[in-house]
Amino acid sequence: MTIRTILVDDEPLAIQGLELRLAAHPDVEIVEKCMNGREAIRAIKTQKPDLVFLDIQMPGFDGFSVVQGLMEVEPPLFVFVTAYSNHALRAFEAQAVDYLMKPVEESRLAQTLDLVRQRLSEKQSVGEAAMLKDALTEHAPEAAADLAAEGAGGSDAMNANRFEKLINIKDQGQIFRVDVDTIERIDAAGDYMCIYTGENTLILRETMKDLEKRLDPRRFQRVHRSTIVNLDLVKQVKPHTNGECFLVLDSGASVKVSRSYRDVVARFVH
Repeated sequence: MTIRTILVDDEPLAIQGLELRLAAHPDVEIVEKCMNGREAIRAIKTQKPDLVFLDIQMPGFDGFSVVQGLMEVEPPLFVFVTAYSNHALRAFEAQAVDYLMKPVEESRLAQTLDLVRQRLSEKQSVGEAAMLKDALTEHAPEAAADLAAEGAGGSDAMNANRFEKLINIKDQGQIFRVDVDTIERIDAAGDYMCIYTGENTLILRETMKDLEKRLDPRRFQRVHRSTIVNLDLVKQVKPHTNGECFLVLDSGASVKVSRSYRDVVARFVH
């Protein structure tokens, strides 16, 4: 898959440096280079790129204005590139894939492109599934009905890659990029989630319902109305009274499983 890319920066040397580093990635095709925000908006609407590397501080339209100027079209993926770290929070709030500091390091750029490839792959999978469903509905309505009747089984297979691999958490004025594999458990407190990774506890402003949609249910399961656990990190099950039990996690923490969620434990008990 070719990643059609636009570079936007008012400094020619910055564009040249980024272009040089991107040359090491053969799947990245630079389709246009822009020197300001207005040029960028026109180029993005015309070229419809997959990815835009976008400077933040530019004369006239800054990087955030470019994003706002594309609200009426399907936007590409954005990676902000800047010399100023104080824009990081706003960049992630603008749904940027990543935030790179100048001068861009080759290893850091490689990590960013891995995230971009993942996002594009997920987007393509969802689009192909939608096209298949539309085609079946039009040309083979009975097959479409059978596919819908299969329910979650087929859906899970097609959307296996749609769940988050990294979660950006804004906590105490900082952005933490948390690998979901390290999340041990999640506790709800109203509209706030306490994310436990074994080493850290971070606070995320989000509802339990919304967070569940972002996590793979084959691994992350609710064991109490206010608790989600990573089943891969469960090392022991301790039965308790009244059909309840406790899960002992890798960190040593114990999590109570209520009776209404005891079916979650079935996979551990033979």
